[in-house]
Amino acid sequence: MKLLPTALSRAHTDPYTGVDFNLGFEVSHYTLDLTYRVEPNLLHGEATLAIRADEDLASLTLDLGGAMVARRVTAKGAPRVAKFRQSSGKLRLRFAEEIAAGTEFELVIRYGGSPRPIRTTWGEIGWEETESGSLVASQPNGAPSWFPCDDTPSAKALYDIIVTADDPFIVVSNGDLVSRRAGGSTTRWHYRTREPMATYLATVQVGEFSTFDLGPSTRAWAPAALRERVLNEFAQQQEMVDFFSSLYGPYPFADYQVVITEDELEIPLEAQGLSIFGSNHIKGDHAFERLIAHELSHQWFGNSVGLGEWKDIWLNEGFACYSEWLWAEHKGETTAHEAARSHYHVLGRKAQNLTVSDPGARDMFDDRVYKRGALTVHAIHRLLGDAFFTALRSYLTEHQHSVVEPSMLLDAFRAAAPDAALFDATVDVWLNQKALPPFPS
Repeated sequence: MKLLPTALSRAHTDPYTGVDFNLGFEVSHYTLDLTYRVEPNLLHGEATLAIRADEDLASLTLDLGGAMVARRVTAKGAPRVAKFRQSSGKLRLRFAEEIAAGTEFELVIRYGGSPRPIRTTWGEIGWEETESGSLVASQPNGAPSWFPCDDTPSAKALYDIIVTADDPFIVVSNGDLVSRRAGGSTTRWHYRTREPMATYLATVQVGEFSTFDLGPSTRAWAPAALRERVLNEFAQQQEMVDFFSSLYGPYPFADYQVVITEDELEIPLEAQGLSIFGSNHIKGDHAFERLIAHELSHQWFGNSVGLGEWKDIWLNEGFACYSEWLWAEHKGETTAHEAARSHYHVLGRKAQNLTVSDPGARDMFDDRVYKRGALTVHAIHRLLGDAFFTALRSYLTEHQHSVVEPSMLLDAFRAAAPDAALFDATVDVWLNQKALPPFPS
């Protein structure tokens, strides 16, 4: 599954990440067979990519950077790879003969190195060492720090992620645990996704974890010493899943997991089917409960229903912030309307020099995008009333496990709006104008 939005169809470079697109093909499946030596931080892997040529291909590129070095590249079901080289974060392949459009084939890439994050506009992103293991947080373009891929949010694929790691380390990844096999001083963990996933949402968490059930479809992984704090902070995790399911439709994956690292993290991190928190997020005072709600809501907004372009990040973060307010209302702490009003006043004291619909790479993770995106959602909710959640559930069901553009959401809301012209005017001032509009009545 690969959707290249119309705005990008004539472009060669992602305007947000600055990375050239990999054109002419799509990847339907990744099999990542990895061996990770924790203490020396060494990763060796064989990646098998199932590919379909969308046009005649004499060559192609994949994203692979950081410290990962490709050592051998072969093709199955296609002409042999005549030459490959790495430069500027790209693995560049040339085939002995041209591959015809429509051909389905596999690339097998053996690679390795000492994984480290990739330097980006937003800091270092990707595979990181922790005090006792490692974690992966790749949004928006850190996936090439640990595997060769087509690293763009519009490209979703299925995954088998197999990691052999030293004992006693536990490996947690996306999808179902297919098998766990001990051998000598290592254990082989095999995870498989049921639903397609964007590269930035693929993750591997390695640590000395214990597991704790939080509910019928929720569990936590954390160091044993953090057990009581984890059970305290995440006591309402299953209730959150049930509450958001009542608003947005059934939870879109088989289960939901949270990983709590021994390390402190600046912010929680999202992945498909799981979220990652630092030990500093579970102090026993529930100060970060809103972020627990925020990360969970991304399973609907961003993970199941994904972005085609990074400029549309408000679709993910606006709804995630709005979910924080809805959860606070559910608990009786405040109403979503009063939470929106409070954040509106804060925004009014900040610079009004960006547009939510296209904030630019530097500001895509700015809190103004998050909160004004949430206020856009709230303004639409006020216009539509009870029809809001009906339209939203329909949209999420229709586009489940796919990639969207904002027009798809806005069309669903417009069809439910009592006044289409007023709806369009409201959306325009919130998304496309820099000045802060009046607070929604």
